Amino acid sequence: MNFKKILLIVVLLFSKSSFTQIKVCKAAKSSQTIKSIQWEVNDLVYRTKKSVVKPFSKTIYAIVKEKGGEKKVPLFYNGDNEWVFRYSSSTVGSQSFIINSEIKELNGKKGRFIISKNEKKERHGGVVLNEKDPRHFYYEDGSHYFNLAFECDWLFALDYGEENISKTEHLLGLINENGFNQVVMNVYAYDPDLDWVKDESLKQNPQHDYGAREDIFPFLGSNSKPDYSDLNYTFFKHFDKVIAAMHDKEIVSHLMIYVWNKRVAWPKAGSDADNMYYDYIIKRYQAFPNIIWDVSKEAANKIAIQQNENIVEHIEERIVRTRNLDAFNRLVSVHDFGFCKNHKDDVDFISTQDWKFLLYESMINVYNLFPNKPVFNIEHGGYEASPYNVFPGGYSNAEICLRRNYLCVFAGVYTTYYWQAAAWNAVIHNPFEQPEGIVKPRFDYFKYMSKLFDKVNFENFKPVTKYNTRSYVLSNSKEGVVMQYFPKEVHSDDIKRMLENQFNYANATSQWFNTITGEFTKEQKLEFKYKYGFWDWRPYRNEADAILIIRNLEQKKN
Repeated sequence: MNFKKILLIVVLLFSKSSFTQIKVCKAAKSSQTIKSIQWEVNDLVYRTKKSVVKPFSKTIYAIVKEKGGEKKVPLFYNGDNEWVFRYSSSTVGSQSFIINSEIKELNGKKGRFIISKNEKKERHGGVVLNEKDPRHFYYEDGSHYFNLAFECDWLFALDYGEENISKTEHLLGLINENGFNQVVMNVYAYDPDLDWVKDESLKQNPQHDYGAREDIFPFLGSNSKPDYSDLNYTFFKHFDKVIAAMHDKEIVSHLMIYVWNKRVAWPKAGSDADNMYYDYIIKRYQAFPNIIWDVSKEAANKIAIQQNENIVEHIEERIVRTRNLDAFNRLVSVHDFGFCKNHKDDVDFISTQDWKFLLYESMINVYNLFPNKPVFNIEHGGYEASPYNVFPGGYSNAEICLRRNYLCVFAGVYTTYYWQAAAWNAVIHNPFEQPEGIVKPRFDYFKYMSKLFDKVNFENFKPVTKYNTRSYVLSNSKEGVVMQYFPKEVHSDDIKRMLENQFNYANATSQWFNTITGEFTKEQKLEFKYKYGFWDWRPYRNEADAILIIRNLEQKKN
């Protein structure tokens, strides 16, 4: 191969086995044709024979023309004289592209994508909003998306420096198998055992502590001795593997670009180094359909304000910057309720962090405050217990943590799960392979939750509070389905009043769902059994929180 010529490398990501299969092609003298599949990510890597001074200052992008319009997709620099055009498509058919560049060797390079339909059942594209139903998330293909997130801030660090990402793959496999379809994660975080970790036993198991590795840093140097003159391309090549593995499993990366409540040595906000880093993230990862942008974790807390007194203005500028750079229009939010509340038109969905004891009531208030936005309680205070007492939050009992997730969902908002040995810098990637006696997480509780709301289509329900006395109600008037959530301590609650006001229920059926075991009772004709003047029958009482599902209701005509 003649290395004096520009080489075109077509990188086809996401094999089922490891991570990447790379097809290397000799640069075509004329237009290059690349065959791809809907929502498949392709890397076209151009190598220049001359080094480019200040590559991040160069404007280089591809104009992609497809049926109905065109995209302006920025290329990113990958070190070693490589420039990457990363592309995926949600539409099928023929799409042409031409590169516009200040770099003479790359300017005018062109080609064509032939995109065929993705036939895989698990492939649905990115997460989007729906104008007809602005409260809920959907996949690009229009199908249902029940947002159930799993926090793993240090996912980027699990296999750093290794040839494969076996630990990452194992943990992602568990996340996927148990119904989670999104990971709340940082691009980078750092915590030198000062703020959160109080459990001395973690020091006896350093293999589980990823908080302060000095060999991991998105810039040159380290977090302790940063060098902002350039980015660490090794870091981002590893991060590619993580995001690609998530895409392979249809797991969304809720990607927090900054984190300001750790000890990260970020460059000064708005500086050249800061802009270089931020723009690079948007350029490099926008083509992945499984991306949701979150400008920063703890975006406007005290630490963030200490680092930048103009933090709100900085976040506003970052949102505009994101939308200008992102040709794929991925969703954008900010991990701060105050910011989202005051800038609701700037974000695509509302992120809130609400630990209140009366969580349901608080979530109903937020739900009602934003009738045209999805609401996502990204932090509800439930941190399920683990072998390490990393950050107990407000609640650590597994069943109580599960209940708080259900309280969010029955208030019409989306939710996040935390396990203390995965959410922060302590990460046990293989919890079920730990010795006997070690606390294991109850991921299975959420597998059952996910199956339930996939089965009934969560987006078709809305919370009804008028008749709640000892339970919580979701109603789907259009399809004639009502769900009533009972904490296990509750005897019963009378839903008959609501049914009588809204529905004819002569042909209705009832079925119970056990939130702990995932068990469904047999569906049977709806009957009300009374004792002491109120409905007084339900299974699983004092054993498990349960949900009554009533179907075949007929909406009354006004």
